[in-house]
Amino acid sequence: MSFRTRIKELRARYDMTQEDLAKRVGVRRETISFLERGRYNPSLKLAHDVAKVLNTSLDELFIFDEEDDENEDVHED
Repeated sequence: MSFRTRIKELRARYDMTQEDLAKRVGVRRETISFLERGRYNPSLKLAHDVAKVLNTSLDELFIFDEEDDENEDVHED
C-alpha cells in the first residue's frame, strides 16, 4: 500500500520548516523529509505526534492509495 502526505502543505500553513517539525516530534529532519516523500512508513506514535503538531487528524494528514489494495487482493489459483 502506498501513501501520500499533506505534511509539507500543512507545515507551510504554520510557516514551519522540516527542522522545526522534527524538533517538535523528536526525530531528525531527514525523517520528516522521507515522510513527506512517502518513503518512510511512520510508527503510529510518530504519525499521531505529527498530526497533533500540525493540528490535523491522521485521515487528513495521510492519503492512502486504494488502487494498490485492490491489486494486492488479486490471487491466481
